[in-house]
Amino acid sequence: MAKVLLINGSPHPHGCTATALEEMIAEFEKEGIETELVQLGGKVIRGCVGCGTCFRTGKCTFDDFVNEFAPEFEAADGLVIGSPVYYGSPNGTLLAFLDRLFYSTSFSKQFKVGAAVVSCRRGGNTASFDVLNKYFTISSMPVASSTYWNQVHGFSADDVKKDLEGLQTMRNLARNMAFMIKAFADAKEKYGYPELDRGSFTSFPDGK
Repeated sequence: MAKVLLINGSPHPHGCTATALEEMIAEFEKEGIETELVQLGGKVIRGCVGCGTCFRTGKCTFDDFVNEFAPEFEAADGLVIGSPVYYGSPNGTLLAFLDRLFYSTSFSKQFKVGAAVVSCRRGGNTASFDVLNKYFTISSMPVASSTYWNQVHGFSADDVKKDLEGLQTMRNLARNMAFMIKAFADAKEKYGYPELDRGSFTSFPDGK
């Protein structure tokens, strides 16, 4: 059975972001997709220090939840990243986690389906949405979309439940994501995945 991991980057396990993700989970279950909700917000996650240890060992030098989560990510078919908006950006803990997770893992993420979900009271949602999508687009991960940008509005979980269009967007997002996962699995059997070139690395150390 296909599986989707959903990360709640909010420190509130039953808050606005969780409400949006739970709406998706209910739809995934209808589509026969296994889910796991990961409560990341509230954990202590330090940022990447660029030490390069992961190039030698295959894992981050800081042996915390990043290394614990990596095998689950490798085995999953899809990843939903949910974040509240703080000062027009995603949660800092979540960004530190994602920087280290994507940088330190060398396994292929090609055609794992990704989706970003953001929660805000008023503004900063699309800016945060763009930041999260960049983790997918640098990793050959197709990005799932919906019938509006993947966002909900509200100051509390009860507010989000009143955002009927936002919840509708979450349901449609889950359906689209489920379809993509199933379609890519079928296509892999029929065609295989595209071969990726990896030989070039643009750098200008001599200013040339």
